[in-house]
Amino acid sequence: MNTIPWESPVKKKLRAGEPVFGAMIASSSVEAAAQTAHLGFDFLWIEMEHSPVTLETLRHMVLATRGAPALPFARVPVNEIWMAKRVLDAGVSGVIFPFTSTPELARQAVAACRYPPHGRRGSGADLARFGWPDEPRYFDSADENVTVIAMIEEARAVENIDEIAATPGLDALFIGTSDLSFSLGLRNEQDDPKLREAVDKVLDAGRRRNKVVGRTAFDPHKAKGYLDQGFRLLSAPTEINFMKSAMRQYFEIVRRP
Repeated sequence: MNTIPWESPVKKKLRAGEPVFGAMIASSSVEAAAQTAHLGFDFLWIEMEHSPVTLETLRHMVLATRGAPALPFARVPVNEIWMAKRVLDAGVSGVIFPFTSTPELARQAVAACRYPPHGRRGSGADLARFGWPDEPRYFDSADENVTVIAMIEEARAVENIDEIAATPGLDALFIGTSDLSFSLGLRNEQDDPKLREAVDKVLDAGRRRNKVVGRTAFDPHKAKGYLDQGFRLLSAPTEINFMKSAMRQYFEIVRRP
């Protein structure tokens, strides 16, 4: 039996200051999740806030990606302990909490992903233990290795960012630039100085509080710039958008005069 405790490769990279890349899964295709998990990404961002992916489908994706290089993470629809409990018991290795705009919500996110006395997670994890890399010591291993990500998507989150970033047990701050722009009254205008100022404020808090900061990086050329800025957790386009892009590229070539 392997006696060396398992360490999440995502958390290991983040601790070393290395970037990690996630691919967003927004369809209910288990096949898409399984294939994508072997294409070079560090984790799958299984989207449950803005997609029809159900808990049952999530479980199938977790099973289909066992042993794959990319770990399954889930963005839950709401920052609630009961919701995090459901996806953790399905076996995910990370939870992404939307609209984590207060220090209380940040602490709640961490508590949802830790067993007592460190948190408030329930102990019914029979399904999660099956296939976990360190199954015999699942409870301790999950406490150590589940990645907790708080999404910064509102102006009030930026106002509270120093306290949010100071939350013990929180692994990363992920800026939802689209929702944040709406909250700032910009209606998804991504180049407005007001949004850039808010993004810089989150980056600064991350540096001061030793927290990883992430954002979407749909354009690979812009992704390189984000890395230079100090972002270390980047989310690529959805599998659907990758598919559409490749199809358009195909027809641009075959129909070219």
